[in-house]
Amino acid sequence: MKAAATLSLLQELYRERLTLFDRHIKGAQVIADYEFNNTYQNVVGREEHHLQWVRKAIEDLGGTGETSITALDVPGGKGKKREEAVLQDDVRQQQAFIERWTPKVQAMTNARHRTMLTLMLGEMREHQRFFEYAVQGRDDLLGRRMEGASTGDGVMPVRWVE
Repeated sequence: MKAAATLSLLQELYRERLTLFDRHIKGAQVIADYEFNNTYQNVVGREEHHLQWVRKAIEDLGGTGETSITALDVPGGKGKKREEAVLQDDVRQQQAFIERWTPKVQAMTNARHRTMLTLMLGEMREHQRFFEYAVQGRDDLLGRRMEGASTGDGVMPVRWVE
């Protein structure tokens, strides 16, 4: 694969990854359940690293990471039903991305880029499992809380309060 083709592929992947990242941020904003919201925060943090990796690879090839995206819709509704719809949608979106990009990544001839993206896809599979477990109602996604500990009614809808 020539450098120009590699650059084009990385730029396309970057746009799609950025779109999914944006969707996860918006999804997290409607997830009030404390454990599930913490899981989104974990996923978003790793996704920031994925984007940094791909952006650096693009820059190393003389390109730039395109930041204009067409945002994905967040399922509507209210309360727990909306949270479940968001989680189910994230399972589908994550699976579709992995299925679409796995063959393209495996076909890459540059070992450094292929390894980096294979690692990213592996972490995305782990995130997909988090979303699947959340749909099942599992609240031990990132660990277990001490017996009797509580989060009250969930997380606040905004990150910073002054």
